[in-house]
Amino acid sequence: MADNKNNPNQVSDTGHEWDGIKELNNPCPRWWLNSLWLSGLLVIVYFILYPSLPLVNESTKGLLGWTMIKEYKEDLAKVEAKRAPFEDKLAAMTAEEILADQEMLNYAIGSSKVLFGDNCAACHGTGGAPAEGAGYPNLSDDDWLFGGSVNDIMMSIAKGRAGMMPAHEKLLNTDEVDQLVKFVVDSSNGIQNEAGMALYTSKGCFACHGADAKGIKAMGSANLTDKIWRFSGDEDQIRHTILHGVNDASDPQTRVAVMPQWSEKLAIMLQVRADAIADDEDPNDIDWSDELEGDEGERLTETEIKKLAVYVHQFGGGQ
Repeated sequence: MADNKNNPNQVSDTGHEWDGIKELNNPCPRWWLNSLWLSGLLVIVYFILYPSLPLVNESTKGLLGWTMIKEYKEDLAKVEAKRAPFEDKLAAMTAEEILADQEMLNYAIGSSKVLFGDNCAACHGTGGAPAEGAGYPNLSDDDWLFGGSVNDIMMSIAKGRAGMMPAHEKLLNTDEVDQLVKFVVDSSNGIQNEAGMALYTSKGCFACHGADAKGIKAMGSANLTDKIWRFSGDEDQIRHTILHGVNDASDPQTRVAVMPQWSEKLAIMLQVRADAIADDEDPNDIDWSDELEGDEGERLTETEIKKLAVYVHQFGGGQ
């Protein structure tokens, strides 16, 4: 690399020598030195044009006034400007109307992927299918504890869900637990178990799971006659659920299965609208100043929940 190509013996050395190898005092190539000085000049130019030096609360602005956050906000504004007509139209539509409008349905699904990933996928998994045995409902099948219509899904998201099954460890003896475990397994396989059904009825299990053991939507109780398991179809796991229940605060071994509430305000509005329709009243005549106090929590907006409900409904299991 040295400019001096003379005999090494004609080049001064630094006086350092290792194992007979001398360190020569050759100057660096001129192109290398020029590059070094140029890079220093570029640093000065960068300091002048861009934010560079941190201060107490911020940093130097630079002549260009550029920041990554500013560029991000400008790009986001462009995206939101393109989305605005669709968002405005979607906000004025019901979930059923969105399902019936292919253009808006495509938009709702496309714009909900990130929304679902940020708020739902941690529990329900990508595509609505959680890991086996995780204890979170599979949103891509046709089994719904609280109903699978798009409005039911909206209510589940807005209100949150926390179904409760009492622990039976102190209410059943070992033989009774074994009989009920066999009854549940047989029922899921389509096998009639008369002795198990008799015990199921006498112990009051039908009050939650229904006389036919198919579950009750209003209570969010599981259908015991299919092969879809919230937790596990393993006999030991079924036994654990019977003994310790679900969300039973009195049992430290109970299964914890709680979906958080995403909009108290929307949950109230959906319920009030449903009650008005059930009473043959026009929901458009509802005076929301009487129904809402103004301090209801909202982790997601009504439009976001509407889009998520449509998105989940299209996973394949929506009713």
